[in-house]
Amino acid sequence: MADSQGVITPPKQGRERSVLASVLLHGALVIAVIIALFPVVWVFLSSLKPQYAIQSSTINLFVEPSLDNYKKVLTETSFPRWFLNSVVVAAFTMVIGIAMSATAGYALSRFNFAGKRGLMWTFLLTQMFPVAILIVPIYTLMARLGLINTKASLVIAYCTVAVPFCAWMMRGYFDTIPRELDEAAALDGLGPFGTFYRVILPLARPGLAVTAFYTFLTAWGEVAYAIAFLQSEKNLTLGAGLQQFVPRFNPQWDLLTPGAVLITIPAAVVFFFAQRHLVAGLTAGGTKG
Repeated sequence: MADSQGVITPPKQGRERSVLASVLLHGALVIAVIIALFPVVWVFLSSLKPQYAIQSSTINLFVEPSLDNYKKVLTETSFPRWFLNSVVVAAFTMVIGIAMSATAGYALSRFNFAGKRGLMWTFLLTQMFPVAILIVPIYTLMARLGLINTKASLVIAYCTVAVPFCAWMMRGYFDTIPRELDEAAALDGLGPFGTFYRVILPLARPGLAVTAFYTFLTAWGEVAYAIAFLQSEKNLTLGAGLQQFVPRFNPQWDLLTPGAVLITIPAAVVFFFAQRHLVAGLTAGGTKG
């Protein structure tokens, strides 16, 4: 910058933090990380211990570490079947949830139609009811449709939870995309669906990534609906199946702890890919050039 006499002066730097403030800030961050990671690390270390060491009142980080518990849960229980069932349910929930949320959000963002405001309020109101209240009416509907003890009942139930919230979120994201893009696409001969699919949707990768992650987590490891709707062991998902490792008087911690570790792996993978697309999509814009 140059003053009135033409002398160039360097721009003012922001006020630097003091050493004490930096120490306190980094100390708080370290404590937060420890609090967040401690339960995960403790469960993982426990999964490597024999059963007697897990239930012992003596605190030891390492006691005869081995992968025997993982071998046992993967070969001597129905965990692989439960895992596959959860993958199928979560995948269908994610795909259907993304399709419904993106189209509904785009319609709410771009079009005016009768009942639009009422539909938006309905989406909000559905988020106010706890699962305990919704289980009974949804169970009644599934029973009348003959879907009890099927994976389809869980997919439908999870979509009723995830889609309203994700539609609101996608509507807000579509509002940030300039409407001039729609007008330019219309001049090129694209209809509403072509504009949505070819122009708007590629720019909505951050919103789609968050939607995918939220819908996947809604279905992955959910317990309440799974216990209510599924009756046979072959159809159980992880959330309901792991309950069998916690009998009333003798919890099988040697099976529950490795199961708890394994159940986090798919969620971590989905988060990794969603985060990567989210960061990459934040730099994408429709008004460049």
